[in-house]
Amino acid sequence: MIPLDVFGSESVAADLLQQVRWRNGVTCPRCRSDRTVKNGSYGHFQRYLCKNCDRTFNDKTGTIFAHSKVALRKWLFSIYAFLRFNTSLRQLQLEIDVQYKTIHQRVERFTKALDAPSVNLVGPVEIDEVYVSAGLKGRERDRPSRSRSLSTRGRGSYEQDKPPVFTIVDRGTGNRYVIPAKSADESTIRLLLANRDEEPLTVYTDGFRAYDPLNEDDAFDREYVVHGDGEYADKDV
Repeated sequence: MIPLDVFGSESVAADLLQQVRWRNGVTCPRCRSDRTVKNGSYGHFQRYLCKNCDRTFNDKTGTIFAHSKVALRKWLFSIYAFLRFNTSLRQLQLEIDVQYKTIHQRVERFTKALDAPSVNLVGPVEIDEVYVSAGLKGRERDRPSRSRSLSTRGRGSYEQDKPPVFTIVDRGTGNRYVIPAKSADESTIRLLLANRDEEPLTVYTDGFRAYDPLNEDDAFDREYVVHGDGEYADKDV
């Protein structure tokens, strides 16, 4: 199970919600006006004043997280674990110490409201990966302690407590996607790049060998830099 502290403090969770929700600018959830200004704070969350309807709101107003006494970072953890790893609600009840009924109601509301855009790539596309340390510190419920990083050298995976998270930036549309995965291998990369408008799709990468098979595939035009050679940018790459 992924530890709760992967999602940081409540302030970090609040910042994440703010960035995701207002990525196109702050608008009033009541009148939809963009005539808004910052107006103090509500706990860890930014509060705003709408100059159009003269009402106040915060980053959680109008979301499934509104009016919940449970920490936001616990809800982000629960939703991530439930959708990505099919974690049972009973297991989540143990992990975040929240009543089963409360978890069920909130996760059910989220899945009904979920309307995530599909990854449809135009290109050129940048793709890169980062590895999140997800091991447990010390002991938990009398289980043996687990390493906080890899016990052996090499790339991470979910099984090794260091799952990869891919970032895809489509320069053609300006869309950005952050996608967690269980491993960083060729099959995962091909799956991430599967939905594309045209072929070949221009893909910018680093020198990670899992991207190498794209060189031999007519569906892709791969260009890359090799960090090990001190190369971090080359024209458009």
